[in-house]
Amino acid sequence: MIKKKKEKKLFSDDSWMYTLLLSTLLILGESLKTYTFTIKEVELTYTVFIIPILFLITNYITKKYSFERSVSAICLSTVALVLFTYGINYSLSRQVSFLQIGAETCAYLVSQMVNLYIYIFLLNNTKSPILLVLLNYVFSLIVFYMFYTIINLSIVVTDTYWTGYFITLVMQIIECLVIAFIDNKIKRGIEK
Repeated sequence: MIKKKKEKKLFSDDSWMYTLLLSTLLILGESLKTYTFTIKEVELTYTVFIIPILFLITNYITKKYSFERSVSAICLSTVALVLFTYGINYSLSRQVSFLQIGAETCAYLVSQMVNLYIYIFLLNNTKSPILLVLLNYVFSLIVFYMFYTIINLSIVVTDTYWTGYFITLVMQIIECLVIAFIDNKIKRGIEK
């Protein structure tokens, strides 16, 4: 009797590509923050379109690879952001604003970790309905802007601040609707 050998599925760890993508988009977001557009007399940066995609990539890494890979990707992209910011400011002979870099990195790290912990809870304890995933994205965006505002701007009351805040969130919620549907189509991968 001939025994059939079980074919072993090879799992290639290409999560480094998504870490690189996450770092690249984070740096793109940093670069786009000086470019603005106006809605209802409020200037918004083009970064508003990048931030929700950062959460999608992190959640993709979590779903396809593992929680640990996502944490590594977040840490590496944060280091890339800080090095890029320092490098650009040094090469352009500009003063480095520690408060601004600290606010951006703190807001990014805290919001990504909030997103990640809620997302992993949804993956492990629910069937990840689109509505809960959407609410996770929205909550993570709110956390991001809360930390960024409190640390960097040190203001919460100006004539156009709240208008800009809500316009930004509405635009990003619309973007997150699409992202939540994309997230729902991603099949869960192998966790180690």
